[in-house]
Amino acid sequence: MKQLKWFFFFSLALTLTGCGLSSDKGELTGIQGRSAWFHPQPYGTVYIPSGTIHVGANEQDIPNAMIAPNKQITITAFYMDETEITNNEYRQFVDEVMDSIFREKLGDKYWIPLIDPITEEETGEHAINYKMRMEPEDMKNGEINDMYYQGNEIYYRTKQIDVRKLKYKYDYIDLRAAAQLHKQDAYKRNRGDFKREETVEIYPDTLVFMRDFTYAYNEPISTMYYWHPKYDDYPVVGVNWKQARAFAHWRTFHLNAFYVENGENGVTAFRLPTEYEWEYAARSGRDQTMYPWGGPYVRNAKGCSLANFKPGRGDYGADGGVYPIRVASYFPNDFGLYDMSGNVAEWTVTAYAESGHLFTHDLNSDYQYDAKEEDAETLKRKVIRGGSWKDIAHYIQNGSRSYEYQDSANSYTGFRLVQSYVGRSNRDKK
Repeated sequence: MKQLKWFFFFSLALTLTGCGLSSDKGELTGIQGRSAWFHPQPYGTVYIPSGTIHVGANEQDIPNAMIAPNKQITITAFYMDETEITNNEYRQFVDEVMDSIFREKLGDKYWIPLIDPITEEETGEHAINYKMRMEPEDMKNGEINDMYYQGNEIYYRTKQIDVRKLKYKYDYIDLRAAAQLHKQDAYKRNRGDFKREETVEIYPDTLVFMRDFTYAYNEPISTMYYWHPKYDDYPVVGVNWKQARAFAHWRTFHLNAFYVENGENGVTAFRLPTEYEWEYAARSGRDQTMYPWGGPYVRNAKGCSLANFKPGRGDYGADGGVYPIRVASYFPNDFGLYDMSGNVAEWTVTAYAESGHLFTHDLNSDYQYDAKEEDAETLKRKVIRGGSWKDIAHYIQNGSRSYEYQDSANSYTGFRLVQSYVGRSNRDKK
């Protein structure tokens, strides 16, 4: 028996040596050789440190204060876009989706065969080769003719993309659905059970300026706003909640593909902010303030407006802008974020519930519900924050809440994205 015991330990030692673990001298050292990593700041974003604030309606909003009372919560650190996503930034997304569709239709010239990671053999499926430059002659290939308007839809005898064909397909793992299962039940399930697929028409609704305002002449801005270079740095509108989420998924893939190609670690996903992250960022460390700039007034000491909103009945231009205006046209708040009040209201990921403040947790508060097509309309409401160019001052306050339906688009709602920070924030280090 003693000989068997020593044989067991001798065998174990050989096994450990074979795994390359003998250099640790039998001590618990962890996996060696892992390089240090610091979360890179995405271009065009601002770092928002962890903090604790009071969220909710201010003291002047008595009706909402009854159903959404003030509440102290903690928000952990994240990066946030310093401005709303602009027309030109959104066009990068649209153009890359269009490029992907062309490459898919043009066949194996722009394909890369996929290899099974286990067998190391071709699976019969393919990925798109983005490194290979598209040749001008390929744009005349008949395989892509169906991407253009046909017959009586041709206008001015020009070749134009049929924007109805621009659809972004993506999938993701529904972590919330998986987390709702008991641990033992979750281990019995296939990860594929929680895989979700989305197909989203991504082109903005360019007629929203006409659709939103009956008995008004807004044709000029409707026909020019999205595509004309003059409006490149203006916030994109006519984008619904689902389109904003599709943009976030593409942006994550776009950035992480670069990191992987260069042998670096990826980063957390871009996403819409929760309404509480949004409010925390708007307040910029100033607790219980009415507006992002800290004061209770919408004009500074010189009488200049501090945001793009509707100052008076029928008087849209008194603040310097009639419609949405170029991003960052007003002073930023203390975090360096522009247009957290006015210009365009902003989508959040949060589902709208009047009493949400009462039941959400006090750590990274949030309430989400991914409504299906067959769900009741009230379940499709998503919180928007910040107010817009067509709203009065009440709606551009830090604590004001409103909603739009997730499948609706309009001329006064846009978005900006956030990315959760990996590691300790500056506040944690102190």
